[in-house]
Amino acid sequence: MAMRSHYCGLVTEALLGQTVTLCGWVNRRRDHGGVIFIDLRDREGTVQVVCDPDRPEMFHTAEEVRNEYCVQVTGLVRARPAGTTNDKLKSGQIEVLCHELKVLNPSVTPPFQLDEENLSETTRLTHRVLDLRRPYMQHNLMLRYRVAMEVRKFLDANGFIDIETPMLTKSTPEGARDYLVPSRVHPGMFFALPQSPQLFKQLLMVAGFDRYYQITKCFRDEDLRADRQPEFTQIDIETSFMDEQDIRALFEHMVRTVFQNTLGIDLGSFPVMSYQEAARRFGSDKPDLRVRLEFTELTDVMKEVDFKVFSAAANMPGGRVVALRVPGGAEISRSEIDGYTEFVKIYGAKGLAWIKVNEVAKGRDGLQSPIVKNLHDAALDAILARSGAQDGDLIFFGADKEKVVNDAIGALRIKIGHSEFGKKKGLFEDRWAPLWVVDFPMFEFDEDEQRWNAVHHPFTAPKDGHEDWMVSAPEKCLSKAYDMVLNGWELGGGSVRIHRADVQQKVFDALKISPEEAQLKFGFLLDALQYGAPPHGGLAFGLDRMITLMTGAESIRDVIAFPKTQRAQCLLTHAPSPVDEKQLRELHIRLRSVEAPKAA
Repeated sequence: MAMRSHYCGLVTEALLGQTVTLCGWVNRRRDHGGVIFIDLRDREGTVQVVCDPDRPEMFHTAEEVRNEYCVQVTGLVRARPAGTTNDKLKSGQIEVLCHELKVLNPSVTPPFQLDEENLSETTRLTHRVLDLRRPYMQHNLMLRYRVAMEVRKFLDANGFIDIETPMLTKSTPEGARDYLVPSRVHPGMFFALPQSPQLFKQLLMVAGFDRYYQITKCFRDEDLRADRQPEFTQIDIETSFMDEQDIRALFEHMVRTVFQNTLGIDLGSFPVMSYQEAARRFGSDKPDLRVRLEFTELTDVMKEVDFKVFSAAANMPGGRVVALRVPGGAEISRSEIDGYTEFVKIYGAKGLAWIKVNEVAKGRDGLQSPIVKNLHDAALDAILARSGAQDGDLIFFGADKEKVVNDAIGALRIKIGHSEFGKKKGLFEDRWAPLWVVDFPMFEFDEDEQRWNAVHHPFTAPKDGHEDWMVSAPEKCLSKAYDMVLNGWELGGGSVRIHRADVQQKVFDALKISPEEAQLKFGFLLDALQYGAPPHGGLAFGLDRMITLMTGAESIRDVIAFPKTQRAQCLLTHAPSPVDEKQLRELHIRLRSVEAPKAA
């Protein structure tokens, strides 16, 4: 016989007058002078249990229980007395009059109350099992499960097959650093944990499976930022005989279906924007369209100005000068402007020029800024006309190499838009803002190594006709790559792949990858492509990112059951940890030197 008849959080008025048996944890125990109330919690929510003293044995047990005791309750569902209902709970109209109470397992005093706010993340991750009991975390992981199920249902209905790919694979020196696994059987040899199943999913297309997917772990040993994890989860997809537009349409439909079926949200149709337009207007390949601020291009009118910061940037190869008009920004204080100046320095900017627009009609005399005197009239007229500046606005400027300008002023755009000032002034729209970004460059130039690198990976197909520019003019080549962006986050990305050996060779030539090097790194894929490889393409979605957006969580660590810290440590299990000398000997590994482990 089952130990319970219902989940706590699902007991409602539909069960009035019935006897139920519940199991869960004591969320809180309240003694109201002769009557004890227990808020009993399980994964579906809480229910109020009332313990009266007219059942002495049960009541004595109720007096003994404490927070986080695991208990079993049998009792009668009855309506709560008038004035004591709780509309925030699914079970808030009823209570359970306790007949029997059994302690299944007592608990030591927990290190924190589960409803405590402002817990440090170190505390939460050290005691992750208790942290996961909190309704917030239970909700996040339950939603994660429902999203994964919706994805599986959609892909199954559209003919996709779930195929597992290896976790122990070959190290290919592309992208981030690999996690390496030593082989005991083959001394001195190493497996790598996959950064993604990219090569294997292409092999599955050559093998004729036509439509593949996998919800799988990927591993990257990279320097961690706030929302990066050494292991993360991808919804990985590949399909044959579909062109770029077909692929985008199908997976836009998938994401819209998932949001509709899990959150009841209609994302609407996704606008499409070229990478070039996104960089020109927003300085980003993943623009947050909720922020109603855009760049104003000024490079062409700043070549002759006396202000050297602007003229030097306008005349340097790959330089850029832009303005960012902030409506109503004249009320931003000088100390806040100084704060923004320090902020853009994080992104390589040397400073942040600005002009306060007091009165447009007065031209030069209506502008307030130390730089105005060094700008000729034509430049000032262009700034005001192109930006659409009005009285009471503030205009910020970025002038440097294009990447620095895009990164710094793009980040400033987001910071101002998301600020209290930005929301008060209507510079931020509280909505879901999806977007496809397409037509990415094939290559980017590495200044340090003086060579071209693939923007995505070397197997990304060029736009039709662009393959002829790969060696002669790599900077002109656009790819059949696409990213799905939501609220300024890259939700997923992919491309149509190269399936012909002659085109693949042109990419290797552009990247200066020799035939020997290509064979060494990717030989097994190149060999397979010779056997009638079909046209194919796909993409991968970041499941962790998707759930973070859907829950509004502060960090992806709040949607992963057992995450690592920013220093790539698990505070719960104390991994990574030393291993004994015997294990190392079996793996033919000797440590050069071991520093004392630093405190987390």
